[in-house]
Amino acid sequence: MRVLLLCCIVALAASQSVHFELGLNPKKTYEYKYEGMVSDLVFEEFNGVLRQNSFKASPKLTQRIAAQLVKPIMFNYVGGHVSDIRTSAEIPDIIVNIVRGILDLFQVTLKTTQKIYELEEASIHGICQSNYATEQDVKTKDMHITQVVDVSNCKEKAAIYRGMATAVLDQDSKLRGESIITTLRYIYTVKPTAEGGLITRAHAQEQQHFTPFNVKGGSFKMQATKEMVLLGVTDTARAVTYGPMESKGSLVYKFVNAQANIPIIMQNLDDPVPKAVEMIKNLAEANRYQVDITTSQDTIKVYQLLRVTPYEGLELMWKQLAGNEEHRRWFLDMVVEVSDARILRFLQTRFQAADVSAVEAWQTLLLSMNHLQAIPDLVEMAKMFLNMPFSKSNIYLWHTVVLSYGSLVYKHCNYYTPCPVAAVQPLLDMAVESLKKGDDADMVLALKALGNAGHPGSIKTIMRFLPGVAANPVDLSPRVMSAAVQSMRLIAARDPQSVQDITMSLFLQKTLPTEIRMLAFMILFDTKPSMALVSIVTMHLQLEKDLHVVSFTYSYLSSLARSSTPNNQFLSTACNIARKILAPKFGRLSYHYSKAMRMDWFNDDFLIGTATEVFMLKSATNIFPTEIMMKGKFFFIGRILQLLEIGIRADGLKHLFRNFQQSFKGDLSLGDFQALYSTLQNWEIMPNDKTVLSAFARASGQEWFFADMDKEMIRNIINAVRLSRGKGNPLWDSIQDLERGMSWHRTKPFLIFEVRYFQATTLGLPLEISKYYETINGITVNAKATVNPPLTESLGQLFMSDISLETDGFIGFTKDFWLFYGINTELFQCGTEFKSKTLVAIPWNFSAKINVRERKFELDFPSCKKEVELLSVSYNVYAVSRNIEDLDLDKITPLMPSAIDPNDEVVRMGPTIVRSEYEQVSTRKSWYPKNKVCAESNIYGAGVCVESEFRREYYHEEYPLYYFLGYTRIALKVIPAQAIKAVDKIHFEVDAGPSRPPASTRQLMETLRRLSKEAPQRVHLSSDSASSERGSDLRASDQDSNSTPEAVYIIKAFAMSGNQKPEGYDAAFYYTPKANNQSAQLIMSQVGGGANWKMCVDTSVRAKVEAKVHVRWGAECQSYDMSMTAATATLPGSKPTLKAKIHWTRVPGNMAEIGERIERYVPGMALLLGFTEQVKGNTKQEVSASVIATSADSVDVHIEFPEYTVFRHALPFPLPPVSCQEVQQDNSNTTTDSFGWA
Repeated sequence: MRVLLLCCIVALAASQSVHFELGLNPKKTYEYKYEGMVSDLVFEEFNGVLRQNSFKASPKLTQRIAAQLVKPIMFNYVGGHVSDIRTSAEIPDIIVNIVRGILDLFQVTLKTTQKIYELEEASIHGICQSNYATEQDVKTKDMHITQVVDVSNCKEKAAIYRGMATAVLDQDSKLRGESIITTLRYIYTVKPTAEGGLITRAHAQEQQHFTPFNVKGGSFKMQATKEMVLLGVTDTARAVTYGPMESKGSLVYKFVNAQANIPIIMQNLDDPVPKAVEMIKNLAEANRYQVDITTSQDTIKVYQLLRVTPYEGLELMWKQLAGNEEHRRWFLDMVVEVSDARILRFLQTRFQAADVSAVEAWQTLLLSMNHLQAIPDLVEMAKMFLNMPFSKSNIYLWHTVVLSYGSLVYKHCNYYTPCPVAAVQPLLDMAVESLKKGDDADMVLALKALGNAGHPGSIKTIMRFLPGVAANPVDLSPRVMSAAVQSMRLIAARDPQSVQDITMSLFLQKTLPTEIRMLAFMILFDTKPSMALVSIVTMHLQLEKDLHVVSFTYSYLSSLARSSTPNNQFLSTACNIARKILAPKFGRLSYHYSKAMRMDWFNDDFLIGTATEVFMLKSATNIFPTEIMMKGKFFFIGRILQLLEIGIRADGLKHLFRNFQQSFKGDLSLGDFQALYSTLQNWEIMPNDKTVLSAFARASGQEWFFADMDKEMIRNIINAVRLSRGKGNPLWDSIQDLERGMSWHRTKPFLIFEVRYFQATTLGLPLEISKYYETINGITVNAKATVNPPLTESLGQLFMSDISLETDGFIGFTKDFWLFYGINTELFQCGTEFKSKTLVAIPWNFSAKINVRERKFELDFPSCKKEVELLSVSYNVYAVSRNIEDLDLDKITPLMPSAIDPNDEVVRMGPTIVRSEYEQVSTRKSWYPKNKVCAESNIYGAGVCVESEFRREYYHEEYPLYYFLGYTRIALKVIPAQAIKAVDKIHFEVDAGPSRPPASTRQLMETLRRLSKEAPQRVHLSSDSASSERGSDLRASDQDSNSTPEAVYIIKAFAMSGNQKPEGYDAAFYYTPKANNQSAQLIMSQVGGGANWKMCVDTSVRAKVEAKVHVRWGAECQSYDMSMTAATATLPGSKPTLKAKIHWTRVPGNMAEIGERIERYVPGMALLLGFTEQVKGNTKQEVSASVIATSADSVDVHIEFPEYTVFRHALPFPLPPVSCQEVQQDNSNTTTDSFGWA
């Protein structure tokens, strides 16, 4: 908040004297008192207001601004309109804008012949619509004028967006609510004089409501007021002299280049090079082993310093930092945020000198072009990378250069309409040249770049690659045609009519490959076709013979019919009608055909939504999909952000799987897997000149990566992992590096997005709404391996060796998100700031032993000695104020303090201690819950805690904004716990050696009971001896039985304590196959002094008929009992049926409570899902269900609970195409009711 007092002496152009025509006499001096104030309710409450104790004045800043305001300023003033503002050259733009805010009070149109009128006129906000109402005071003859300006309806609005070029504007979303609403009102008092109308008092009030959601659900409020009062009019005593003046333009606010004015920080930007170098070195050191959460905000400071560093300074920094690998990476990762001509010059020098690797160049160019300002000069300058030899030195670097240039053109066209064809001309030339050469790879690259550019002027060039619409058709591969169709995906929004004509023509050409027609259909619906066009598509689909095309289009129409996002509100209605017309004929096609699926939701209160689409394109000649694509979208405050889009194309596999369908039954039996294995072994039959697989990735709608896999690449991969290979093999070299000991570390800072919105205020100060999302990713790996005996000939020796590995390291990231709302200038900042910090930190330290021959694996972890935070999310909202003259006086006040006294409550449950802490303070306008839940093991001396704390003021369910305002922290931690005995290490072991299971469950139980009692006596210091003894006993017991030996798995988890007996758990798994019946048993036992807890699990499966699971646990497996059964139940001539049942005899109290909660929850959900409830008593302690396939696309569902039954008939559910004969073939092994235990 600032108060400005200004006395102006101005020389003005002469004006014709009329009774009320506004003007000023250049021979007189007019003295006005002016006050301007920005009022932010949050800011005032927490950071103080003028004349209150918490307010901190800044005399230095006041003097700096006042020294500029006293300098003369000239302007033309005729008929109440201000124009041609002129000042001396040294006055900065920020001062000129403040003056515009003052002069804005002189800008008024007065009509004496009308009391109410409206017109379009200039103001500080732009050329906006104004509504006037006038009233004359009968006594004083003064005219009172009220002016309301529609700030949302301006032709040249003084507002700009930065960082949103790839986010599609969603006008339909704005119809459901706004996130920003601004009102502006002026009140004037004009006194009539002999020389004309004279403004004696003027007052303006601007109010803005902002929220990240819908303003009706609560908002931040900003109010700007200004007032001007005439103090007196005197004759000018002497002529005022002025120095050289330069024009500063009109009354409309002029934005300053604010790239360096980052709203969330303020620092001294003098001499930036040494400061930036020092900070980069400090960041590299602080994040050397693991990510340091306390330094993440320093990356933003480095970005700001780099943005004010001249090109020569960047070169100097490169020379100082390039010699150190760690410093070099940090600098290259951060210099990409310079975002103007300096970064292009810097990269040009690197490419010419070739002093960066291809990978470094790829990463740096990709991010630099993505964050580059899309102005004409920079677009023209970026063309040079398309012609530099270094760009083509690596295939992936060349792809990045071409695709990134296309993305730059797309952003350029968002700001400049119509977009000049010259911007996209290099890509058009590349596409034409590749077509002449007939090079598939070059054609695909050029088309993908044109797809990124989304330039309407490229339509004619793209048509040359599409059969049926090209003037001179050329025989092209489906891969090239696919790229051509998809290259129109962004043009669909800019020139929908042309794209509709092309894609409709392609879709109706039945001679085209199936996938091309389906892709054309996708792009057609990206244009948001009208009801009439959807009707035409529906009519043609009724006559369509290709079931893949029909299945794909019908499933896509059905998905869109259910869409709830604003951008599809009209299209979904048309698709719903089309679906109803097509359903009787095509509604039962199975998932063996091509499909399109869409899931979305949208919330009007939050103005937030998401959408996910999955496309699976197949053809009659291929059993596997030719192309699979998945894309996600995020709807947020009137914009559509296209998140991640990935796709895989596998048309090259059709040569390999040409005869596969003859041996593939589709039931995933052993025969199917054998057929698949045999086919893959013949991979050499694939052609050498064809791409086998290709994949792409897009972000924000822009393709940034694609790669092709050919036969040669497959051969190289197979050779690299072939066990017969010896020295010189990449895998062999990696193992040798591990034996010598290796250390590898990477850290990558990345500004994920910087989105800024600037709007002029009536005071001439810029209101800014900004969002910053920054991450630092880090990984460190230290490892050393021992192979005994060492490798001498081939990789196959690994299967005959003992392998030991010791490793420690870290993987994790921090993500910081800031949202700023307030005034941001180069001199001062004040407003509200939301800060969020997310930390994922996963350290590790363990040793491992592997013996492949004996199928034994061991893992040792050190005991837990200190608390480790694995995951945390915290955020708060602050009132902030900073100024450049007093950087040490910055004030950041949290809306909510974060300290609450803990109140512990400990509950002990067996070997695990569950510690629960909960505190909640609630009043009518506040909500302070705090919770902490820990699960601790006194065997292993470790535990896991989940902590949460929330502090809210003015909490109310109807206002979504207030859910988030306040302090929040959620954390997941691993903590040391009080152990029964000191723990040296935690030992895990898996032994998969062969053994024979006992002949019966009773004999197995007796063996395990004996072994569990003897185990603590037999296990000594070495876990190896424990393993071998247990394995010997189990195998000896097996040999005494009469059953056929199969594989047995022994798993142990022990806490080792010096010479003392281990504590922990072990488990044994037995597998007993018989004719048409497969059985398995699992016995888990607690090992330690006097422990008798066990879990016994028996399972049996009869192929395609029945599966049973019987679980008992507690003391000697006798305390609790539960069984589960699932079985088919089909009689000859009846419909296929699946039955399932859960029965329990005794269960723990907490499980019973959970079951009761589920039983109470089900009726409500069942009603929402269309089920019918029938209250009746059923079998106690049992839940059963049956599913009957009544048709090819529906089932009957019947679920019985102890107190009621819910059921639904004809529940839609597409089933695979299994004929009745196939079902009846298995009737000999089918039972109508096989529940229960034998």
